[in-house]
Amino acid sequence: MKDTRDFIIDEAYKLFLSHSYEAVSISVISEAIGFTKGALYHHFKNKEELFRAVIDKHFPVTSIMVDVDNTSLKEYTTLCIEHTHKILKAIFGNEKKFILVNYLSLIADCFRHYEGFTENKAHVIEDAVKSAEIIIRNAIKQGEVRKDINIQVVALQYFSLSLGLAGDLIRTSSVETALTSMKDQLNQLYYLLKK
Repeated sequence: MKDTRDFIIDEAYKLFLSHSYEAVSISVISEAIGFTKGALYHHFKNKEELFRAVIDKHFPVTSIMVDVDNTSLKEYTTLCIEHTHKILKAIFGNEKKFILVNYLSLIADCFRHYEGFTENKAHVIEDAVKSAEIIIRNAIKQGEVRKDINIQVVALQYFSLSLGLAGDLIRTSSVETALTSMKDQLNQLYYLLKK
């Protein structure tokens, strides 16, 4: 049963990715995977539920898990890079070639058609920024970085550099190149903050 459900999710993902949410109906999905609509409705009550399952599985954008009281800013910098790498691997897998606009379109569909997606991702952003603020504040107290920095601005920079990957992906069409660029930027930011 779980294998069938996962198969439906994976196949629907390909359809939602290459088309749009609006263009992919239950009929289109059932025809593409060779299931009756009734078989699909046995696993998902409607297209919206299937779409949520697709996004939950294939777009695992989550908060970074970190012990904010015992993590140095240097360690946090490394953890940000590793966490972003895991997310990109989950989204793109080992694909060397991909059409980025399809992924961007799918993300836009999430904001339009996945109830609660915006609120959920806003919490992820808030959590990331709050964690970074605590780590930066502790880094200042421990003498790891300079005291004359704006903690809120630097915390937002850590988060924004992760989002900036989209620009590098558009520019280079390479996950590895975008990750290297992010790593270089975060390490440079850390270097500039150091005492």
